[in-house]
Amino acid sequence: MSDRHLLRRGLLGLTLASCLALAACNEGGDTAASIPVPTEGTVATPAESGQAIAIEAEAASMQLNSLAELGDKPLARRELNIQSWQTDGGAKVLFVEAHQLPMFDLRLTFAAGSSHDDGVPGLAMLTNAMLNEGVEGKDVTAIAEGFEGLGANFGNGSYRDMAVASLRSLSEPDKRKQALQLFSQVLGQPSFPEDSLQRIKNQVLAGFEFQKQNPGKLASLELFEQLYGDHPYAHSSEGTPESIPGISVAELRAFHKKGYTAGNAVIALVGDLSREEAEAIAAQASAALPQGPALPPPPLPSEPTAGTQHIEFPSNQTHLMLAQLGIPRGHPDYAALYLGNQILGGGGFGTRLMEEIREKRGLTYGVYSGFSPMQVAGPFMISLQTRAELAEGTLELVQRLVADFLQNGPTDAELERSKREVAGSFPLSTASNSDIVGQLGSIGFYDLPLTYLEDFMQQVQALSVEDVKAAMNKHLSPDGFVIVTAGPQVEQKPLPPPSTKPLEQPSSVPEH
Repeated sequence: MSDRHLLRRGLLGLTLASCLALAACNEGGDTAASIPVPTEGTVATPAESGQAIAIEAEAASMQLNSLAELGDKPLARRELNIQSWQTDGGAKVLFVEAHQLPMFDLRLTFAAGSSHDDGVPGLAMLTNAMLNEGVEGKDVTAIAEGFEGLGANFGNGSYRDMAVASLRSLSEPDKRKQALQLFSQVLGQPSFPEDSLQRIKNQVLAGFEFQKQNPGKLASLELFEQLYGDHPYAHSSEGTPESIPGISVAELRAFHKKGYTAGNAVIALVGDLSREEAEAIAAQASAALPQGPALPPPPLPSEPTAGTQHIEFPSNQTHLMLAQLGIPRGHPDYAALYLGNQILGGGGFGTRLMEEIREKRGLTYGVYSGFSPMQVAGPFMISLQTRAELAEGTLELVQRLVADFLQNGPTDAELERSKREVAGSFPLSTASNSDIVGQLGSIGFYDLPLTYLEDFMQQVQALSVEDVKAAMNKHLSPDGFVIVTAGPQVEQKPLPPPSTKPLEQPSSVPEH
């Protein structure tokens, strides 16, 4: 097996793991245009723990490194016995017993993302970011040292659909008890200190200034506004420069009381625990939260008006972003759309978009597409950047390739290749306990069946060319794209002719 195929298989596996798991394809788009399958969950917000990010990066690195040793050998599949119940406070619990390591992963997911900002953009993000800034008797430093002293990691993050808080700890009873006590206090009784709020606001506002120098970010923000209009998904989960300064501690307390209730929570738990121990942990976490019902999902978005918006930006490159409304999580067409997109542009090297735009013409360093199912219709997005003088021709080429794919569908060879790659990479989606806890959080939050992972694979393998073509045409239109470009207005040049041999060096290099 070639190194290139191993890389493609590895990237596909990580993409599949992300698309099936908690903070990835279920959360659309606050990202720069150069990230594969743009998703809000792939971007570190001020609310995310650096330790949690490091854990995920280490797991991804280990997964990719192991691929070089596998060759054509099949990956071992990890069977999951998912147990589920409900706490007295109304929290849904999903648990997988895993005794390979003396540790456990706990993740709480709340329907308390920015779609519940209620006219105050950034309220959900700031509430989540402030959870571990203070509790009675402990400031942010004492909390961090408390987790560190127990060998535990706290993580948190806020996105459009959801807010999360997680704990990774040793399962030894004494360490577990202390870590859970601190975690429960942080999650259920944050003090929201005023000085910490001002510090985080300053960090966020500084980030907004930095964004002004990032054309991909500017394009992404404009794209969501054009795609979603007055829908809650339209604004960034980070908030806006106008909204952040005025958010008060009182508003944070009120949002916490409403959004971080036991009835609004999904508890995912994986690790070296018995069912009895898992029930006790879930009950403790649930009891620590305010009591209250689940929040309703956001309303359905209206269909956007197709068209192109341009952001003038001084650079050598132009960012191109195209989007249409996609599907909600749990839609029956998701398997067909996922497989179709893997052939079109979601699978990295070997996809239609990458082969035609990068390999044959050298127009870009990378082009990516992806569906991001959410509580209601999440986006389907295509993103790339290219030389400014070739932007119009490249945009036309992308639209032409999409139209051709919708008209003719994939070939039998493309379909079978993608099925094999998805099957071969699927075990990576449950390769570690942190992967599994993400899957459980997603399954619980989006009310998917406990057999969802196996069902998905069976659905993918049963798909025909006609199934994929029909699903893609049902949900996408060649003329329905909302398009945002960011770059300089310069005289356009014709595209170079396609090469029969892959170009060694693309003419477009990502800007940083």
